[in-house]
Amino acid sequence: MTRSERRSLLLLGLLAVTGHLILGVRGAGSAAPGAVTLFAPAQMADPLAHRDLALSLAAPLADGERIDVDHAAAPELQRLPGVGPALAKRIVADREIRGAFGGMAGLDRVSGIGPALLQKLSPHLSFGGRTADALGTPTQALFDPNTAGVAEWDALPGIGPTRARAIVAFRDSAGPFRQLDDLRRIPGVPSGVIQGIAGSLRLP
Repeated sequence: MTRSERRSLLLLGLLAVTGHLILGVRGAGSAAPGAVTLFAPAQMADPLAHRDLALSLAAPLADGERIDVDHAAAPELQRLPGVGPALAKRIVADREIRGAFGGMAGLDRVSGIGPALLQKLSPHLSFGGRTADALGTPTQALFDPNTAGVAEWDALPGIGPTRARAIVAFRDSAGPFRQLDDLRRIPGVPSGVIQGIAGSLRLP
C-alpha cells in the first residue's frame, strides 16, 4: 500500500468518525437530511386495529353485503366487482363535487360507469342506507312519461337536457310508451339510466 493510499484511507476514516460525532450531537430525535421514516410505532396507537381495518377493506364482499356508495371511502369502494382504485377515486371525487348519488341513475354520471357495470354492481350497492333495487327516484314524484315535457324529463337524475329532448322526440315519432322496454329503445339513453328512473314513471 502506497503512502497516498494510506492517506486516503485515513481521510475516509476521519470523515466517518466526524459524521457519527455530528449525529450524536444533533441527537437521536433528529433525522438526517433525506432520511425517510418507513414506520413509526409511536404514531400507531393500536397496530392490531389498523391491521384489522386493512384486512376488512381488502376482503371480498360477503353474501348479501352491500356498500353505501353515498358514504363509502375509496378503499371500501374497491371491494366492489369491477371497481379498481382509479374508478373508486372518481366516484368519491364526483360525490364530493356534485353530492350524493341517490340511486343507480345518479351513479351513472361517473365517467367509466356504464349500463353493464351498473347491472353488475346493483346487487352490492345501497344509497344512503337504501338498497339499489328498492330505489326508484326518491326525490321525484311519479309522472306520466307520455305527457311529460322536456323540462320534466330533464329534472330526473341521469337524464339532462340532451337525453330529455331525445326521449320526447322518440315518443313523438314512435308513439306512447307502453312498457319500460319501450324507453330502452331510445338512442343515446343508456339502459342503466332507464332502470334508475323506472320507479319515477307511471306506465299504462
